[in-house]
Amino acid sequence: MLVSIIITTYNRPDALLLVLKSLEKQSNKILEVIIADDGSGNETKEAINKFQESTSLKVIHSWQENLGFRAAMSRNKAIVLSNAEYIILIDGDVVLHESFVQDHINNSEKGFFIQGSRSLLTKKTTQDALQKKRLYFSFFSKGVINRKNVIHSNFLSQLFLKKSKYLKGIKTCNMSFFKQDCININGFNNDFVGWGREDTEFAVRLINNGILRKNLRFNAIQFHLWHIISKRQSLAKNDLILKSSINSNSKWCKNGIKNFY
Repeated sequence: MLVSIIITTYNRPDALLLVLKSLEKQSNKILEVIIADDGSGNETKEAINKFQESTSLKVIHSWQENLGFRAAMSRNKAIVLSNAEYIILIDGDVVLHESFVQDHINNSEKGFFIQGSRSLLTKKTTQDALQKKRLYFSFFSKGVINRKNVIHSNFLSQLFLKKSKYLKGIKTCNMSFFKQDCININGFNNDFVGWGREDTEFAVRLINNGILRKNLRFNAIQFHLWHIISKRQSLAKNDLILKSSINSNSKWCKNGIKNFY
């Protein structure tokens, strides 16, 4: 199955390069990596250009003007560029287990999108990882929070696998789906500006359109680098968009991915 990795990023080239390095170590071949850049400056562009020159990965840099937090629109533009049938979404600050991509592929299933989990790294461990270009962490590593999410086990993954319409804990830092399922609901809603809820609203429309959630544990492991919490002044407005989609049983958004085809 052909897979595209979509990475969201904004002005954090050191973390992005660590993520890209972890993608080079994947056990499964990746068709392409598309960086959904929400308006980063030249430092990020230069870092990506340098990485492109040294890697065997096909890396595409999708950039949009910095007009505030517009992750929904940035992801849509990146997905349009994808040539794969299956999309894996991650953030530009998550170091991936070497079986991350293969785990998503193994668990992919028609009629479902996958929601994975993450393990958090402390500020000190994050600084050390960025300085030393560290890609490997384990259950016993210092500075690892919620350690149960570090355990990689195919047996436990299948034992605790859940399929549902559950919306709590939706995060696009570890999500995958068939590209056509995304197009069928018009992708992410570009009306979301500012941090929050664009991922949950996307899941709402997938579920309303018959694509249920497959909650994945003990597989698709990632380590989230520490960062300052994003400003959330737009959350109240975004909550209203989410609430409207839930109440109207929405399967489609007017201002979505079709704008970029």
